[in-house]
Amino acid sequence: MGDFDPTDPDFLADPYPVYDELRAAGPVHEHRHLGLPVAVTHAACSAVLRDRGLGRIWQDAEPSAQLTAFNLLHRNSLLEREGEPHTRLRRLVASAFARGHTARLAPLVRARAGALVDDLVRQVRDDEPADLIELVAEPLPVAVIADLLGVPEDRRAPLRDWSDAIVRMYEPDPGHDGRLAAERASAEFTAMLRDLVAERRDGAGAGSGTPGSDPGTGSDLLGDLLAVRESGDRISADELVGTAALLLMAGHEATVNVIGNGVYALLQHPAQWQRLIADPDLIPAAVEELIRFDAPLQLFERTAVADTSVAGYPVPAGSRIGALLGAAGRDPGTFGDDADRLDVTRSPNPHLGFGAGVHYCLGAPLARLEIAEVLRALLLRLPGAAVHGTPVRRPRFVMRGWEELRLTE
Repeated sequence: MGDFDPTDPDFLADPYPVYDELRAAGPVHEHRHLGLPVAVTHAACSAVLRDRGLGRIWQDAEPSAQLTAFNLLHRNSLLEREGEPHTRLRRLVASAFARGHTARLAPLVRARAGALVDDLVRQVRDDEPADLIELVAEPLPVAVIADLLGVPEDRRAPLRDWSDAIVRMYEPDPGHDGRLAAERASAEFTAMLRDLVAERRDGAGAGSGTPGSDPGTGSDLLGDLLAVRESGDRISADELVGTAALLLMAGHEATVNVIGNGVYALLQHPAQWQRLIADPDLIPAAVEELIRFDAPLQLFERTAVADTSVAGYPVPAGSRIGALLGAAGRDPGTFGDDADRLDVTRSPNPHLGFGAGVHYCLGAPLARLEIAEVLRALLLRLPGAAVHGTPVRRPRFVMRGWEELRLTE
């Protein structure tokens, strides 16, 4: 039972019945296909994310000689550090984030979401089904992350493909071609960021003010990361690149998938869609419910830094354990007997979609804002939305989402 095949199309189409069986059999199961035990109850998954005996200990992807850029990005990522190195870098990044970037971007996010949905609606009104993923879900978060970092317009085109290529490495077997694509994307992304940082330090580039000015006086996060100081500490060049890469990948992939998974779920539950049309004030609660109901990130791994246990399952130092976040989100022990039901009024909603503990997602407020604004625009501009034909799911387990989701009315 614990050895479900993460590449099986039937499982990928609907993993939740399998998760129900796993939870009924116990909180943690050894998984031969994934090569690690997996927690499946909400309590066990929460323990995996919060237990300080478990951490994110980066081990270079192999063959490391062929994945130097990919490994550099992750070796210097906030997500892949523990202890003092994590505390130090998170403090620096959080200090930069605390300078009001989500509030600054809110009007721009609303305008971008509205414009993208307008394009989708125009296509639908021309009696041509429109792909929500291509027209809205994919471009919005990439544009917002680029706005956040201050990436000039003429350098934004490759960002989406870079992110997609890099995150394919998180699947159980990305394959030879997948590894090559991830390394190429990592190298190109790193080169672009290094050039941009150099320009900003010289006083050129977006938001940097006049030549020779303080690179942190602009209005974007990159400038603030360059300038931020805590106890005399500064973020290194490699840490800056790793942080930007993390923002792109986490901010892009999760948001794309919540928008796609969430809109599909709502249209499969028309009473919930109509409830939001009648009461848009429910949109913030709906965002949380969509993240819970069909988790965009299904698996999150941690490594034991000391001998520990999760729900009585021993995890020796140096070994890995995973949290199946999709299973946690449907646990009746936390969400009640209606855990498999979509409910846009659900409260409280302690889903684990943004993580928990010291690695809780710093970009969660921005992701919530993007999802909410897309929902708001769709409900207002296309209240009669319906799914056209058969959607195409991405054949991926870890990052769960749609390749194509065409809408009509």
